[in-house]
Amino acid sequence: MTKQEVCARIEELGIIPSVRMYSAEDAIFAAEAVAGGGIQIMEVPMTIPGGVKVIQELVRRNPKMIVGAGTLFEVELAHRCLDAGAQFLTSTGLDLDIVGAGLKNGVAVLPGALTPTEIMTAFKAGADFVKVFPCSQAGGPSYIKALKAPYPQIPLIASGGVNQQTIGDFILAGASAVGMGANLIPPEAIHRREPGWIHELAHRYLGIVKQARAQRKT
Repeated sequence: MTKQEVCARIEELGIIPSVRMYSAEDAIFAAEAVAGGGIQIMEVPMTIPGGVKVIQELVRRNPKMIVGAGTLFEVELAHRCLDAGAQFLTSTGLDLDIVGAGLKNGVAVLPGALTPTEIMTAFKAGADFVKVFPCSQAGGPSYIKALKAPYPQIPLIASGGVNQQTIGDFILAGASAVGMGANLIPPEAIHRREPGWIHELAHRYLGIVKQARAQRKT
């Protein structure tokens, strides 16, 4: 899948799940459960033990899934993730070396940023999307709306504190997509190995995104 196709798929679905688990086994189960619910995009945080191998295994087992590397802190690790098959790179904060690695290798880059200066810097450096984190602590949907006024051309991903009550508001405020973790992938569902629970939540969140986008157009 090309970089353009990855970006288009992110825009289409509007949700990037993050499988922030304590084990590689749990992460793989969670990723495949979310994909079964219709969200074939997955961020694998490098806080997972063996995170690079999780990317490699998900890519091998799920050729239709878009798998990316998250919580990147060092460019060397980003390169290892790319070698494992990662199709996008994302970080919690802005690291221009990681942005450059993504650009050089032709994959989508979604750096984290918070302030207007960081967001503008990330976009001018070549970011495909800018992940606003921690979004809820900075004002939530109202902060996204405030950013979209001067930066209508920058695709923003709201990350941090997105849940069933706020996801629609983030989309209505102008977010191109949202990042989600435990509110989409409940720890108890992982513990019980209940993929149906996660399927239901994935369908519900996709429906809310679709409804909010339709409302935004009216």
